[in-house]
Amino acid sequence: MSDRDCIDLLRWALPRLQLRWAGFRKVRRQVCRRIRRRMHDLGLVEMRAYRTYLETHPDEWSRLDHFCRIPISRFYRDRGVFDRLAETVIPSLSRALLRRDRRELRCWSAGCASGEEPYTLRLMWAFRLQRWFPDIGLGVVATDADANLLRRAERACYAASSLKELPPEWVDRGFSRQGALFGLRPELRSSVAFRLQNIRVASPAERFDLILCRNLVLTYFDETLQRQVLSRLRDRLMPGGVLVIGSHESLPSEDLGFAARESRLGIYERAACR
Repeated sequence: MSDRDCIDLLRWALPRLQLRWAGFRKVRRQVCRRIRRRMHDLGLVEMRAYRTYLETHPDEWSRLDHFCRIPISRFYRDRGVFDRLAETVIPSLSRALLRRDRRELRCWSAGCASGEEPYTLRLMWAFRLQRWFPDIGLGVVATDADANLLRRAERACYAASSLKELPPEWVDRGFSRQGALFGLRPELRSSVAFRLQNIRVASPAERFDLILCRNLVLTYFDETLQRQVLSRLRDRLMPGGVLVIGSHESLPSEDLGFAARESRLGIYERAACR
């Protein structure tokens, strides 16, 4: 089975899942390995046989959709983004909360994988920001469509490679060594709530001051689905709230209710007129 055969299958199948080929070019080998393992289990030799299987077994599409979920996550991923959140964005949001007499900064990590992103927010708040805003608490909702990843997130045990971009002091203060793994201390898990939820069709009921939706919707979803999800993200933001997308992603050209704050870092605000 050649790489070309798998590429042809993905180009045919991805649009039916409202996914786009451009987002999968760099990760196609991982997807193709999963497909080949599935074909082996089914006793299929050629990609065209798997295509026929998809056409005659509608339930197989959900399995293929699962194969196309590529979690790439680590703590403090894209350091420049998190540094800017800590230096200007979250302090600005926190001061606005105090002016409105609110006492909790509400954040949503969409597509949280195994928890590194929402826990990074929690570590940042505990070790860098909370001393400046002692009257404010941090609440984080973290969602993902993969139950296995969420179970890993709730266990909060990570390999050293996942922590390599964190400040060493945060690792020392925030984790306990558990053999070859590092376990996040319980007091740092308490304000992160994990939920099984597919961003394609649902979002939390709450409204948030900060939403992180990076390297997911605007990388892998087709344009129609992007607009649908972005509309829901906008509606889940408080007035003046901030959306963070991947630093290499870009919003669609039409007006969807966001204003650039620092577009080179993927940081946008909910536009005041929406």
